[in-house]
Amino acid sequence: MTALIGTAASYLAGRWEAGDGPVIATIAPATGVQVALTPSTSAAQVGAAVSAARRAFDGGEWSRLGPADRGALLHRLADLLEANRDALVRLAATEIGTPISSGPTLHVDLPAKFFRWFADAAARGPREGYEQPLPLDHDPITTSSLLLRQPAGVVAAVVAYNVPIMMSAYKLGAALAAGCSTVLVTSPKAVLLTSAFVRLVEEAGFPAGAVNLVFGPPAVTEQVVAAPEVDMVTFTGSAAVGSKILALAAPTLKKVVLELGGKSPNIVLPGTDLERAVPASALRFTRNSGQACGATTRTLVPRADFDEYVERSGAFLRGLTVGDPLAADTVLGPLITGEHRSDVEGYLERARAAGAAVPVGGGRPAGLDDGFFLEATLVTGVSNAAEIAQEELFAPVGVVLPYTDLDDAIRMANDVRYALNANVWGPTPDAIAFARRLRSGTVTVNGGGGMRADAPWGGPGHSGIGREGGEEGFREFFEVKHVQWPL
Repeated sequence: MTALIGTAASYLAGRWEAGDGPVIATIAPATGVQVALTPSTSAAQVGAAVSAARRAFDGGEWSRLGPADRGALLHRLADLLEANRDALVRLAATEIGTPISSGPTLHVDLPAKFFRWFADAAARGPREGYEQPLPLDHDPITTSSLLLRQPAGVVAAVVAYNVPIMMSAYKLGAALAAGCSTVLVTSPKAVLLTSAFVRLVEEAGFPAGAVNLVFGPPAVTEQVVAAPEVDMVTFTGSAAVGSKILALAAPTLKKVVLELGGKSPNIVLPGTDLERAVPASALRFTRNSGQACGATTRTLVPRADFDEYVERSGAFLRGLTVGDPLAADTVLGPLITGEHRSDVEGYLERARAAGAAVPVGGGRPAGLDDGFFLEATLVTGVSNAAEIAQEELFAPVGVVLPYTDLDDAIRMANDVRYALNANVWGPTPDAIAFARRLRSGTVTVNGGGGMRADAPWGGPGHSGIGREGGEEGFREFFEVKHVQWPL
């Protein structure tokens, strides 16, 4: 693991440089112990990263590689991720707190799958092709036209701490496949894991300047986003920060893709087999300790099934193993920081004060005093309008709400400013019919399946702008040029 990290540092124009900015202390969330001190990227170094990306795009070695070469590099990167699987999973457990029981999927297997999809997409081009002829036009004279899809330019890719390699697969995978150069801005809470990933980018053989890594306080992100040399920004994080990203990008009229928060509904239709639905529903909001934008944290249950659902959920949640993320049987790890846990506890305290019940969890697990652990928690006795039913907590806290009929369930499911993700349990035809009425970028039915590399991710409202993944996500990283000539 140590060999893979090397010394965490900024990566500028194909070289590793110790940062000249404020020092970042990495605290292992499971133990509260400091495991690293890393100087962040200074303003001058951020400028150097942006300039390196600009040179790489405008005429550097990277700009001269063809689609097949770009695809080969992305496949090589996926190979390296898989070859270093164990080290990356252990590093994610140490720095982020992801249990090793789920870490392989979140931090290696899915990212490798996405990088391979974009590698193949680079070789074949977008669905319409890199070049697309249009039919002849005869008004006022006969002309022929060609649409050219060309890379958008220098891309600032800003990723959050919870799954930084997966987010990089969505953002860098698409950008590099399209031929863009990139400045990767990672969260200060994921410096070690992202540095390890970028060392694999270097080992894969990407030319200097194609990928640059910077990190630090908010000023680092602000400088990259506002830089005139940057043509496009793709950001994953909270809606509040996404709004600031838009404002920073506005003066230079950059293209912006935002993948933001969620307060996603999990709807249980009448007649659903609760024995099947309850465990899967519970895991959907406790995986990675609930630190996932697509976590389905609002469960809507028919009033007649409400008590049974809460009882079954409580029994399942109480049985989850909480503790050391490096232990094979751990399901629920810590939250990322003590401050974040305190914020979540504040939501729970306010909900209780307003009359909510917390039949399961709500406290800190016994015997885990050194880390930032929170019990898997159920909240009941609130309305859909309650703060805890509307705000994204990024924690293993689920709200269970009763509904009277399907129209009531649709109204409640859609009555939130986010629209990222949803799940529906019930007879498949009925569940699909219900899914059509939901305002959501993604809807799974009866648990869906694995995350598809060819499917888009994102949603309307406060869940963002644009899409990541699949053809729609790939298309975001192109500009279209129309060339026309008379015959």
